[in-house]
Amino acid sequence: MELQITGKNMKVLPEVRARIERKMGKLNHHLPNIMEANAEITEEKTKSPQQRYVVQITINSSGTLLRAEERSSNLITAIDRAAGVLDRQIEHYKGKLYDRGRNTSIRTELSQETQKAPAEPQGRISKFKRFAVTSMSVEEAIDQMLLLGHDFFLFLNPATKQLNLVYRRRDDSFGLIEPELK
Repeated sequence: MELQITGKNMKVLPEVRARIERKMGKLNHHLPNIMEANAEITEEKTKSPQQRYVVQITINSSGTLLRAEERSSNLITAIDRAAGVLDRQIEHYKGKLYDRGRNTSIRTELSQETQKAPAEPQGRISKFKRFAVTSMSVEEAIDQMLLLGHDFFLFLNPATKQLNLVYRRRDDSFGLIEPELK
């Protein structure tokens, strides 16, 4: 497993790095096909000291992305909470695979999201992301969206051979957008 640890507005101390490596090692025992993990630690200047440190960890396991973000006044507590969230997500993910009667992970082959900063500010867009869109069923797209903790997910539907978007509705049901070209 390739582990990348970065700090924003702070220096990552060796004790913190060792703590994250130990927690990721434990997660690797539960899900051995973790290809890479990114941990981003941020110290924010907030009025609320309970949310000073933000720990965001993203795991790529054979194309399936798992993500956790936790805030705390103590950096070690935020790391432990984020690892706990990921542990629960891994158990949930493995349960879904078991319920489907599979022994391997979902093969979505989703590439790691990359960020590209624009050369000039354009209107109201403040962030750009690019990622490879892969073919998957609607159910797999919903699972991927839930694992990432997002409210929407863009994917290529193999039934229609078009880009589709699943999203979470306010009543906690899901919606599907299928574009029609004019």
